Amino acid sequence: MTNTAPEGRRTGLTRNLAAKIATLPMIATALVVFLGGTIWTVVYSFTNSKLLPKLNFVGLAQYRRLWSTERWLVSVDNLMIYGICMLILSLVIGFVLAALMDQKIRFENVFRTIYLYPFALSFIVTGLVWQWILNPEFGVQKVVRSLGFTDFIFDPLYDQQIVIFGILIAAVWQGTGLIMCIMLAGLRGIDEDIWKAARVDGIPTWKTYVFIIIPMMRPVFITALVLIGSAIVKVYDLVVAQTGGGPGIASEVPAKYVYQVMFTAQNLGQGFAASTMMLIPVIILVIPWAYLEFSGKRRHG
Repeated sequence: MTNTAPEGRRTGLTRNLAAKIATLPMIATALVVFLGGTIWTVVYSFTNSKLLPKLNFVGLAQYRRLWSTERWLVSVDNLMIYGICMLILSLVIGFVLAALMDQKIRFENVFRTIYLYPFALSFIVTGLVWQWILNPEFGVQKVVRSLGFTDFIFDPLYDQQIVIFGILIAAVWQGTGLIMCIMLAGLRGIDEDIWKAARVDGIPTWKTYVFIIIPMMRPVFITALVLIGSAIVKVYDLVVAQTGGGPGIASEVPAKYVYQVMFTAQNLGQGFAASTMMLIPVIILVIPWAYLEFSGKRRHG
């Protein structure tokens, strides 16, 4: 006697078999390209490879040299300042814009397009545009001085102390629109009855957002956090377009350091060590996100 299990009682292995087969190429690509490339980079970071990779292990020598290099230390400091400010500003401005857009305002589609348009530009174009805007000879400083404020000074790209904030301005301008759209999608997913109940109970709007809406949007914030975090770690184009790492080395970032060491100085071992250090914050972001994402799905069946 043959025992055929009903369609609804298929084992976990055969359930959605076609969809699982369709994902095999993506899984294979991820394992070979991403995971394989990552392991390869980490292994060769312990070698003294120069122009070509060689399995001549030198232990932690590349890492000791890396953390004694002023350019790398400056780049890490810049990334921390840039990252913290970018994370806070993108989330706050993106959420505020989304909350305003969620009020069913007129010409919503027009404003949404305007806010999102900068994200469609390449980082090189954005960097060049903001290089012109922040140029003291014909940018903001020039315009304000022409209005009679002759003592006005605004040249962040030419000041070593604040140059990273000049790059931050361009990054926030370009990236906030995407975060706004993600937040707006999350807000539109909130049941209208929750808002009605909050109004009936007399809860102020800001308390409704802080204590009810934002906790309900935790998955949305986590997604935005991962996107912003990955963009922070790999920031390169804006720096090259706006300052080229200058003045001096004041606006160096890790991604630019890796590129320069590997392809200009032809020191692959040092570049692999720096790349491995850049991998750590990505892992710190991705692993908690993956845990929250997939453990949540398991809990809800």
